[in-house]
Amino acid sequence: MLLVDDHAVVREGYRRLLERTADLIVVGEAASGEDAYRLFGELSPRVVVMDISLPGIGGIEAARRILARDPAARILMFSVHEDVVFSSRALQTGARGYVTKSSAPEVLVEAVRLVAAGKLYISHDMAQELAVQMVPGQHNPLHALSAREFEVFRLLVAGHRIEEIARILSLSTKTVANYQSSIRQKLDVSNTAQVVRIALSQGLLGGESGFATVRKDEGGAA
Repeated sequence: MLLVDDHAVVREGYRRLLERTADLIVVGEAASGEDAYRLFGELSPRVVVMDISLPGIGGIEAARRILARDPAARILMFSVHEDVVFSSRALQTGARGYVTKSSAPEVLVEAVRLVAAGKLYISHDMAQELAVQMVPGQHNPLHALSAREFEVFRLLVAGHRIEEIARILSLSTKTVANYQSSIRQKLDVSNTAQVVRIALSQGLLGGESGFATVRKDEGGAA
């Protein structure tokens, strides 16, 4: 498997955990989404275990690129995020599983085995949250965003300018500006400050959220 996390100490801990069992072997490690995409092509791992909050392109965007390259890729998201926004977005992108870092060690091992076997795995805590979201009357405005719009949203509220986002996602500034306009329209807001407030209202701003470094809005531009 390919293990993707931007913290070397974290990767080492998970490598030791996973390789305690004879049938699980870590063939490579990556510290960013870009490296994950490159190593996937070089190593052809059976499973990619990937964090969502990564420098540069996030785990969801990295998963989208990997799946565009190989639709049969088996990706397991392993993240600190317990918010259903992230798990549902990961699954919509095509990830085969989602496990939170608060789960017991044996849960990750079980999830890797099931995803490797072509099955879907969602940790019990996230499965319950996903079920609640299906109850009539429950609404999260972020579910209206496409996978690419969600990635632009993530980078916007993390404080990145349009030019920076274009570089990170390998898009033109015009394309990113169009995504920004679409995001504002879908969220029914008129500037980046209001976009940030939605992120706050959904509990998406925090130390390990990937949304933490927020700049002040300047006349509605980003």
